[in-house]
Amino acid sequence: MQTVFETFLERLSESVDEADLHGALADVASGLDLLTFAYLSFSPRPDGKTTLISNYPAPWTARYLENRYQSVDPVIMRARRGGCPFRWGSDLSGEGAAGAQVFEEAAQFGICCGMTIPIIDHRGNFAAITFAADKPDTAFFRAAERHIEGLPYFATCFHMFVRHRLSGDRMIDGVLLTPREYECLQWAEQGKSDWEIGCILGITQRTAAFHLGNARRKLGVTTTKQAIGRLARSAFFGSRTG
Repeated sequence: MQTVFETFLERLSESVDEADLHGALADVASGLDLLTFAYLSFSPRPDGKTTLISNYPAPWTARYLENRYQSVDPVIMRARRGGCPFRWGSDLSGEGAAGAQVFEEAAQFGICCGMTIPIIDHRGNFAAITFAADKPDTAFFRAAERHIEGLPYFATCFHMFVRHRLSGDRMIDGVLLTPREYECLQWAEQGKSDWEIGCILGITQRTAAFHLGNARRKLGVTTTKQAIGRLARSAFFGSRTG
């Protein structure tokens, strides 16, 4: 798994757009023998868009978003409660008629069971990554269980890069940070040290510290903790005024 994770971080660091992110997650799914995947994220803002990056059949994902199934999908409802990765199957569809319908339609496209990793970050954003199968195959769940401790790390890293690459919003209280400054500050918000940020982004610890220093200077604060506070407040008030 270590090699898969290192390659994954390299691909994420080099990513530019959604196609690159999709390719990085596809490689992880292949490398871990979990071939079918879907990343779904929601903005805390009422008008925020839903982001779906997946290799599910296109007719199914189009129907899913058009009918807003994410609001009744039993898997997403369970994931919103947070916690550890969880297995699911048709047993979850018993939470209501609408949920059962989602499961029935998904099964027509070969999505019958899976493993889902909930993601709830420090800025109130919710997301989930699901690896799915067309039947409760023993080999699939054996692979999922084998990697269950590492899957949250893959999920969190992917979510952070999606936020950075696709949001385009790097303003904090009217101050515009560079992509790298904002990225380093986001990882610091997740509790990562300069050294850990450097490893994740493929840069040196000194370079990570340099970008965080620039962010502190632009925001008019003296500590990274204060900069993180500005970032958190900006996200909170932005969601309230959205």
